[in-house]
Amino acid sequence: MQRAESADSPPPRGPLVGLRVLDLSTMIAAPFGAALLGDFGAEVIKVELPGSGDTLRGLSPFWEGQSLYWATLARNKKSVTLDVRTPRGRELLLRLVATTDVVMEAFRPGTLERWELGYEALKAANPDVVLVRCSGYGQDGPYRDRAGYGTPATAISGLTGITGFADRPPISWPIALADYLAGLFGALAALAALRDRDHRKAGGQAVDVSLYESVFRLLEAPISEYGKLGHVRERTGFRTGISAPVGTYSTRDGRWMVLSVSNERIWQRCATAMGLPELTADPRFTTNADRVVHADALDEHVAGWFAARDATVVQDILDEAGVPVCPVNSMADVFADPHFVARGNIVEVEDSAMGPLPMPSVVPTFSETPGAIRHAGPALGEHNDDVYRGLLGLDEATLAELRTEGII
Repeated sequence: MQRAESADSPPPRGPLVGLRVLDLSTMIAAPFGAALLGDFGAEVIKVELPGSGDTLRGLSPFWEGQSLYWATLARNKKSVTLDVRTPRGRELLLRLVATTDVVMEAFRPGTLERWELGYEALKAANPDVVLVRCSGYGQDGPYRDRAGYGTPATAISGLTGITGFADRPPISWPIALADYLAGLFGALAALAALRDRDHRKAGGQAVDVSLYESVFRLLEAPISEYGKLGHVRERTGFRTGISAPVGTYSTRDGRWMVLSVSNERIWQRCATAMGLPELTADPRFTTNADRVVHADALDEHVAGWFAARDATVVQDILDEAGVPVCPVNSMADVFADPHFVARGNIVEVEDSAMGPLPMPSVVPTFSETPGAIRHAGPALGEHNDDVYRGLLGLDEATLAELRTEGII
């Protein structure tokens, strides 16, 4: 396992060095987008409420009372405490905005406006600032005021309804999928808006990112399938419904493996490698459309072939034939997988409270200006002096007064 840079490492590096991001958000979606920008060199200043901080700090899993989730998702960020709901807090925030390229927020629509910190107020402080707004259902529409969390957003998008088996309830995804997707779209949107700002010299703009739309954007085939053909995609278990054979199969030694055959060339190679070339001449399996219709009958042959062989043998045979197949890895398998090791997909980052902490490495990789993990998630308010004294030039007397008033 590789070791990442420590907290006392050299200055940030990567293609986004020089970019400043103000992260006003909590939990996962917008914070993940800000973390992605931080991975590639942006300076990310995380604004948290004094005393409590981001609610993500209280999310499991824990190591001796410390949130592993926080330490990973808040990597590369500076933490400052600030109560933006107070007049002096708003004043300080707007001073920070004046030095900032991107502001990311994830409050319910209308919250920043109630605090007199809506986009117009931010733009008055800095005409070039880009505001990325993440919410459950967007800044308008009849659902805008609903509580926005990833699991319900994934359900309303249509994805949960096609996940699982037809004879069982729909399955909710076991990770915060909608949040992470919204974070990705948020980071993309920030960079696109900055490109537009710098290209047209027309100032910043506000970007509306929602959790449900981030998932909905991925459902291209089910959307056009219903819109054009009137077909409602249902739960099909291991199958995609667009090609066959595709699915999860058990091997002789009890390993689950996933096979994906998506075109005719791969099907020809697959059937030959399995020693079943006669299946390619069977009218039920001649074309992909035929195989999808007769997937149950085809699966009897494929599942039987997997069940008669150990996983390593299956992998070797189908790798040699150029057929996409892989084991279903547990996280223990991932940590031991030589490809993950060779690619440096897991790095150890030194955390001030927990010591070496494994976390995902920076992706994607850049040949000339790679990103880096400089430190794990910071302690609450760890960078107050760095930001308020170093960036805004506040003196000790003012800082002491702000602390006494509970503003920072």
